[in-house]
Amino acid sequence: METRRARSRPPVGALSAPKTGRLVAASEELPGVTEIGGSPFFQSPHSAVSVTLSSSIDAVRERTHTLGDRAHVPFSGEPTTAILLLADGTWIPGARVESAAYSLTIPALQNAYTTAVALGRGADVVAFVLSRPFRREESLYVEELPHGPYDAWAADAWIRDPGSANGPLPALDGAVSPFLNRHVADAAEGLRSARSAAERAHVPSSHFPVGTVAETAEGRLVPGANVEHPDWARILCAERNALGTVQSYGVGPVVRLFLTCLEDPDGTPCGACRQLLAERAPDLDLWMDRHDAAPEQSAISSLLPGSFRGHALLDPK
Repeated sequence: METRRARSRPPVGALSAPKTGRLVAASEELPGVTEIGGSPFFQSPHSAVSVTLSSSIDAVRERTHTLGDRAHVPFSGEPTTAILLLADGTWIPGARVESAAYSLTIPALQNAYTTAVALGRGADVVAFVLSRPFRREESLYVEELPHGPYDAWAADAWIRDPGSANGPLPALDGAVSPFLNRHVADAAEGLRSARSAAERAHVPSSHFPVGTVAETAEGRLVPGANVEHPDWARILCAERNALGTVQSYGVGPVVRLFLTCLEDPDGTPCGACRQLLAERAPDLDLWMDRHDAAPEQSAISSLLPGSFRGHALLDPK
């Protein structure tokens, strides 16, 4: 794969923690920058915007640490959360969603990014901040995303190329709403919304767009789309995308799910999605698009009878 960066960066392991250095006072070269009284910043070659970046990242970092209760971590007990800062200052949360089938766990960072894609905001991401330091696999995940390049700025933060002409990071504003601005009266309307969600799928490998809409108990609609990655182990399907968004925003439970595979009138959830649906929304009604035929309704228990719930994993040893 072609490398997108011309300059070198320190190895991920070298970014153990931000360093304390001298504070750079606000200046006319940086309009809108306010003084960071006593706050350390990470010294880097991009010192012209160090104060602004540090201030922005500090605000995002503080917000990230308030989201821990949204993580679903019954097996590890270690909540991880993420925030994606967008170019206009709005942000998208991501929370870790664990599965009894451990390998199906949705990491916080991936959860946030796939939400951004489903909401049509993937190209607007200017910073990724985690509630703990990045692990190597998370750094590699961000490195391979489109719309970069992104660079490690601190142990817990990656930002879009700070040496580019994009300028300082924006001030933190409000969270992006995850909801579609509509309600559905029947399955036909729900599946039309799912088809619209599928148009945002990122599928450069499979060319197989899938869209879904999760309906909450309050009648709010949360979209999902499949989001592919050069590392196929990092791909997330539309159904799990929507479930992850619901968890990250704390807006569940989900009572109905509308699913469409634009290229396959016989499409159904894959095994991984069936497992997560059985764990996180076992009682929902699933409606599947059959294109020219009538939609098909199914219960999750019918799709995955005898599903593994991991109850024994939760028993104290």
